[in-house]
Amino acid sequence: MPFVEGLRCRECARPYPAEALHVCEFCFGPLEVAYDYDAIKASITRKKVAAGPLSIWRYADLLPASPDGLDLGAGFTPLVRAERLGAELGLRDLWIKNDTLNPTGSFKDRVVTVALARARELGFKVAACASTGNLANSVAAHAARAGMRHVVFIPSDLESGKVAASAIYGEHLVSVRGSYDDVNRLCAELASDHPTWAFVNVNLRTYYAEGSKTLAYETAEQLGWEAPDHVVVPIASGSQLTKVAKGFAELVQVGLVEPSEVRISGAQATGCSPVETAFREGHDFVRPVRPSTIAKSLAIGNPADGPYALDAVRQSGGSIGAVTDDEIVEGIKLLARTEGIFAETAGGVTIATLAKLASGGVVRPHERVVAFVTGTGLKTIEAVTPVVGPTAEIDPTLESFAAAIDVDY
Repeated sequence: MPFVEGLRCRECARPYPAEALHVCEFCFGPLEVAYDYDAIKASITRKKVAAGPLSIWRYADLLPASPDGLDLGAGFTPLVRAERLGAELGLRDLWIKNDTLNPTGSFKDRVVTVALARARELGFKVAACASTGNLANSVAAHAARAGMRHVVFIPSDLESGKVAASAIYGEHLVSVRGSYDDVNRLCAELASDHPTWAFVNVNLRTYYAEGSKTLAYETAEQLGWEAPDHVVVPIASGSQLTKVAKGFAELVQVGLVEPSEVRISGAQATGCSPVETAFREGHDFVRPVRPSTIAKSLAIGNPADGPYALDAVRQSGGSIGAVTDDEIVEGIKLLARTEGIFAETAGGVTIATLAKLASGGVVRPHERVVAFVTGTGLKTIEAVTPVVGPTAEIDPTLESFAAAIDVDY
C-alpha cells in the first residue's frame, strides 16, 4: 500500500496505523483511510488507468489494498445512456450506472474485493459479515475464490434468491431470527470473541467502505473524465453515498478531472427512511427506525453513516427522497420497460426517487444525471411476481392467438 499513510478518525482526526481497526478509542468516531494524495498525483495518470484491468483494480493507486490474485472482475460495469427513461422523466442527459452486472449481481462485489484483499494482507483466514443478502453473496463468492473459510449472517426473512446465492458457495450461512440491525449487533459481539475473523463490515469496515469510491471513478472515466452534474444513490447504511462523494473529490485532488461540483441525492424506502426523515426535518442526527419495506437490501434502521450521508447531501446541494413499496415496484417496471435493465428493489427505490425528484424540480432537466442501480432483479423476484406474468394464455392455434391478442404491429 505505497500511498496509504494510515487511518484517521473522522471526528477528532487522531491517527492510527493501517490495521484492522474501525473505531477511534478516544472519541468512538469511525476511522477512514488516509492517503498521500501528492504521491498519488505524481503516480496516477489517465493513461495508466486505461492500461489497467477491466475491474476496480485499475484504480489501485486510490485503494487501500492490492489485488494479489483476488479479482473476480468486480467493477467497470456499463454506464448506459438512458434516453427512453430520460424522455419519460423530462431529463435530457440521464445515465444508468448498471451494477447489476457485477460478478454476484450487486455493487457489494466492489467493497468485498477491497476488504478481503486487505484481510489477506493482514493475515486473516476466515471471512465473515452481517448482511441483508447481497453482501453475504459476495463474501461467500470471494472467500471461495481466495480459499478462505467463511461464515456469513443474514436475517431469517430474506428473499429466497439471495439465500440460495450465498449457500451455493458452501461453508456457513447463518440465518438469524431478527432484523438486520439485530444481525449486525450479533456480529459486532462475535468480532470481539473471534479476533481472527475478518468481518468485512465490522473490523474491516474502514477498508471495505473504500470500494464504493470506484463507482465515482468509473462514472467520471466513462464520461470522458468529466464528473456528472448530479447523482442519485440509494441509502442503506449511508456509506456508499459518502464514499461516492469522496471518490469525486479525490479525482479532482489527484488531477484526473477538472474541479467540478457534483450534486448528490439519496434514495430510501418510506418503510425504512431514517436519513430522509432527518433531512426533511432539518436534523443533524438520525433517529433509528424499525424497517418494514420490500427493499430489504436497504432495510437498515440504524444507519452507521447516516449523519455523514446527510452532510454530503447538504454540502453538495442535493436532496433525499423516499418512496413507497408500490412506487418501488413501479420503479423496477419503469426501468425494465424503458431501458431493458431488471433491477432489484434497491434499484426500484433509486429510479422511483429519481422520478419524484425530477417531477419536483430537484433533479433539473438540463443536468447530466447518473442514477446508481446497485443489484439485479433476479435476487428479489418475489417483489414483482404478484404484478407481472403472461399477458394471455392460449391454445397452440392461430385462431386462439388472434382471439386473445389484438396486435397492430
